[in-house]
Formats: sequence, structure tokens, C-alpha cells
Amino acid sequence: MRTIPDYKKIYHDIILKICPEREPEFKYFLDKETLLSWDIVKLDNLIFNKKDQDSVIFNQRHRSYDDETILYIIKYQKEHKMNNSHTSKYFRISRNTLTKWKKIYKI
Repeated sequence: MRTIPDYKKIYHDIILKICPEREPEFKYFLDKETLLSWDIVKLDNLIFNKKDQDSVIFNQRHRSYDDETILYIIKYQKEHKMNNSHTSKYFRISRNTLTKWKKIYKI
């Protein structure tokens, strides 16, 4: 059985330790019942302000997405009438990956 870390608790502790004055800024994420992979990436970027290009490239290669996040990205694309190029730039994923997901999930 695979266990999933409690990201809400982890990020809440990080926020309280690093930047407690910014806690209201992250309330939206911390009030969610479950955090999607995309929410975790956004939170991480907001908290740590990653600007170093090398770390961005490294982290991008080691990212993984759960089914809920993949479906969220595909639905987001449809709702906002975006093509694969725009969606891939917005979410920083490959166009080929997006195309593959759309074939697999057939939404």
C-alpha cells in the first residue's frame, strides 16, 4: 500500500517557520481538503521564490503528476480554449506529454 505525505501539514509548518506573516496569503491552499500536485508546485514556488534557472530545470525533470492533476490540466485547457502549445507553456510541461495524456484520458 502506498502512503501519501500530508502536504498540508508539511507546508503549514514550513510557512509558520519561514514566513509566518504571509500565512493569510496561503490560506486558499491550506483550506483545501486535499492538495493536488499542481497546488504543491504553486505553493513551493510562492514560498521559496525559485528564480534560479538551474533549479527550475532540475525540478521540472523530476516532477510527477497524479491522475487528478492531469485531469485538472486537461479540463483547464478545454475551459480556457487553449491549444497544446499555450497549455504546455502555462503549466511548464511538454506538448508531447500533454498530447499523451489527452490520448490516455480521452476527455
